[in-house]
Amino acid sequence: MASPQCPAGLGSAEAKRRLAQHGPNELGDRERRGLLRTLRGIAGEPMFLLLLVAAALYLVLGDLGEGLLLGAFALLTVGLVVFQERRSQHALDALRALAAPQARVLRDGVVQRIAARELVRGDRLLLGEGERVAADALLREAAGLALDESLLTGESAAVRKRGSDAPAGAELPPPGGDDRAEVYAGTLVVAGHGLADVAATGRRTQAGRIGASLAALESAPTPLERQLRRLVRLFGAAALVACTLLALWYGLRGGSWTEGVLAAIALGMAMLPEEFPMALAVFLALGAWRLARIQVLARRPAVVEALGAATVLCVDKTGTLTENRMRVCRLVADPDPDPDPDPDTDTDTDTDTDTVAVDLVDFEPRPGQPLPEAVHRLLEYALLASRRGGLDPMERALFELGDAALAGTEHQHPRWRLAREFPLTSALPAMSQLWHDADGAQRLATKGAPEAVFALCRLAPERLEPLTAKVRALAAEGLRVLAVAEAPGRDEGGAHAPQDHDLRLLGLVAFEDPLRASVPAAVAQARGAGIAVAMITGDHAATALAIARQAGIDVEAGALGGADIARLDDAALAAAVRRVRVFARVTPEQKLRLVQAFGRNGETVAMTGDGVNDAPALKAAHIGIAMGMRGTDVAREAAGLVLLDDDFGRIVGGVRMGRRIHDNLRKVMTYIAAIHVPIAGLALLPVLWGLPPLLLPAHVVLTEMVIDPVCSLAFEGAPEDPRLMQRPPRAAAASLVGWPTLWRSLVQGGLLLAATLAVYVVALRGARADDAARTLAVLALTAGNLLLVTVNLSAGLGASMLFTRAARAFWAVAAAAAGFLALALALPGLRRLLHFAVPAPADLALALLAVAAASALAARLAAPAPREAVATLS
Repeated sequence: MASPQCPAGLGSAEAKRRLAQHGPNELGDRERRGLLRTLRGIAGEPMFLLLLVAAALYLVLGDLGEGLLLGAFALLTVGLVVFQERRSQHALDALRALAAPQARVLRDGVVQRIAARELVRGDRLLLGEGERVAADALLREAAGLALDESLLTGESAAVRKRGSDAPAGAELPPPGGDDRAEVYAGTLVVAGHGLADVAATGRRTQAGRIGASLAALESAPTPLERQLRRLVRLFGAAALVACTLLALWYGLRGGSWTEGVLAAIALGMAMLPEEFPMALAVFLALGAWRLARIQVLARRPAVVEALGAATVLCVDKTGTLTENRMRVCRLVADPDPDPDPDPDTDTDTDTDTDTVAVDLVDFEPRPGQPLPEAVHRLLEYALLASRRGGLDPMERALFELGDAALAGTEHQHPRWRLAREFPLTSALPAMSQLWHDADGAQRLATKGAPEAVFALCRLAPERLEPLTAKVRALAAEGLRVLAVAEAPGRDEGGAHAPQDHDLRLLGLVAFEDPLRASVPAAVAQARGAGIAVAMITGDHAATALAIARQAGIDVEAGALGGADIARLDDAALAAAVRRVRVFARVTPEQKLRLVQAFGRNGETVAMTGDGVNDAPALKAAHIGIAMGMRGTDVAREAAGLVLLDDDFGRIVGGVRMGRRIHDNLRKVMTYIAAIHVPIAGLALLPVLWGLPPLLLPAHVVLTEMVIDPVCSLAFEGAPEDPRLMQRPPRAAAASLVGWPTLWRSLVQGGLLLAATLAVYVVALRGARADDAARTLAVLALTAGNLLLVTVNLSAGLGASMLFTRAARAFWAVAAAAAGFLALALALPGLRRLLHFAVPAPADLALALLAVAAASALAARLAAPAPREAVATLS
């Protein structure tokens, strides 16, 4: 069978040479948060500015040592922020590499999928529906091709394209207008397919000239980030007012204005929870990186945190639950006499051929086995209705069988020429191709959904009933079934639509696509976690139910068909989806209605999709999941997640990772809020009570040196709760920093504040020097800070996790903090700068015992409340 001829494309060596000569097909480096931009961001942070003001004040007063100490702390703060920024940036860079756009090219005579940046001038570029054009190119072949060029022209209407044999000029003309052969980088194929020669890449494209930015990972702040930034600004404003009032109060009541300003600065630094947005940014960036390691690419940071709230997973059957590895396993021929019957047609029954009602020939193909003539003709026209070199797995399976079974026979038709293609549509789920045979006569080949092809063939009821029964029987075995028909062409008036031909049914082709081995366990795990799994497929209901049973999806309510969905109003559909978990013969447009129906029931919906028409449903879902291997560019751009290997088990793994990330985020937010209670209290209360100031700016910064790395290292890497997938999803409306979190933080922080303040007051009342009392309080605060980390880090995991590899970052920070404090006590110069004194061992033991008791009580009183049950459908 002939297909349109095309050159073999560039050779790999020549493509490599051109890439080196002209550079990659990129518009330029993506904007990255460079070192200077990071430093400018740090310079605008209130905490950093307060630190500089305190250092400057010490220097103006002539206290060079304390000024330099605070300057050193400022540099250390810069180093920590740069480390956290670089760590997050490296994770995002890895994600950008995974999210890089792809292109299909013909090289060395073979269709290959390569990174779009590797395209070079002269490459033969294959275009298909739903793909973005990767470079400016000149069309050589086009079949029903239409493109959306609104990115460049602003016109929303799609434009028709046609092929051309004209040589490519030095520069393509500007876009715009129908029936032109030029296609442009960044535009979208909305219909048809084609083959084009690349004419310009990178900055030499039309998009490159206007500086368009395409297909980048979104970096806009998430709602949670904006919420936390508003919270920090609110605390910042409150801190400014409190600092001003404290400084005025301290000076006006007769105290030292210098001490008052330093106390005010310490209070301001203590009140600023600037770790909130930093921790969130680090968690989301590294969370997305962790998801990518399990083959789930997060295109939007907000989806990382949202995954844990999913209550319904709506998944496609083919390629997600199954392996997308189609094989033709049955050929059921209908040997109804031809208008010009062949007397040699063999319809006898043998060991591999079973004649059933209406003389159907049910044949199971095996390697090297000859095909009966009726089966020959069925396979012949199935191939004529297919596109060689396409990506459809069923078409590839047909050609794999046909090339072996029809080799060297007249059924391959090497001299036939393709005249017209009628692609599959939602209105007519059947594909047809019109051919000119060797004598110039027209032949139409059609394949598609059995009911659609039966309708095109206008079958009589006595023939339709046994054929429909056969389709149901094959589908009940879990097989995907297509019907095949043929018709002579109609010469008058040119190429007519399939509905205008006298189509004759040739039979049925059944494909098997095995269930992925990981699916039953993944479905069971999802249902055990309170997450309903719904299958939405275009397949026959019997096929869908058979695969659903194998996967472990609930089939008690049967399957709801596309025709039934069309008849139901929104309220009735919302009621139906409370029970039904299998949806068959669903069109892409109906997927949107199903997502909305689940949403009306209060579900948090994760939805998979791969086609152009799936984009609205993916956008409407709370979590849109595109197929990375077989999905279109449009689907990937509409989705928040991309499943890199199309395996359903990865979705459940992503939910698990999302829950872990949310749990750890909640833990770190609890800790951050808790530790700022004693810091702010110790900076303010002694001054209000007329006691010597306890915390100076250097002491606050010293505490921050523990908080920052603990947030970005210890909590982010904390392991998951073993019961993570045995509890229901959290409520989607539940706030990460809600009242339960703030209550636990207040209890934890309040107890540590009380214990540390008691240590300070008792030491002063016990005639200890101011520096000795301060030393005991700061040591107690640091120990209590580390104990608060252990309380929150081990929540739900048990204290034993502190002695696993997951807690290495915590012990490293604890060792660094202990080492610095030991150094501060051992070195007289550093001891003097920090206003420390060497405490008595008994005093130190009592101080540490006090904060240990407070931390133990905090762990008991502030334990997370039992999780509110979330109503889910399983």
